[in-house]
Amino acid sequence: MIMKKTFKHLLSLIAVVAVLFALGTEAMAAKKSKTLKNTIKKGFVRCGVSQGLPGFSNADAAGNWTGVDVDVCRAVAAAVLGDSGKVKFTPLSAKERFTALTSGEIDILSRNTTWTLSRDADIGLTFVGVNFYDGQGFMVRKDSGITSTSQFKSGLSAEGL
Repeated sequence: MIMKKTFKHLLSLIAVVAVLFALGTEAMAAKKSKTLKNTIKKGFVRCGVSQGLPGFSNADAAGNWTGVDVDVCRAVAAAVLGDSGKVKFTPLSAKERFTALTSGEIDILSRNTTWTLSRDADIGLTFVGVNFYDGQGFMVRKDSGITSTSQFKSGLSAEGL
């Protein structure tokens, strides 16, 4: 009897979550379709990229853009418009990038941007995938014996390593 009651509560909870998910997804889809419709109507993708980061997004003297972030923009243009050349690049600083995206100045942002919960929730960005992983590390002398950052001493200068 208790098992049956618990199962009913679980089903009710799943139904409520499903309805909330459907409503949220529908609202997000409506917002996304507006960008897609406007992009198709314009006939080109407005893509925000770095101001010049070789290997990611960099323009040569003739204004030809190259790099992995540029290639992502071209792939979106090819998928949406059938032509990888139908893209206009907007170089943006780290400070400008989210304002340009949320204001509609650009359609997509393809540049070095860390995916965080606050950017998902607070700004309302939709990250679609990771195309580059990076990290940080420290170099120490081999004879220091340091194998973890927890072994660093507070206030230790670079000369002390």
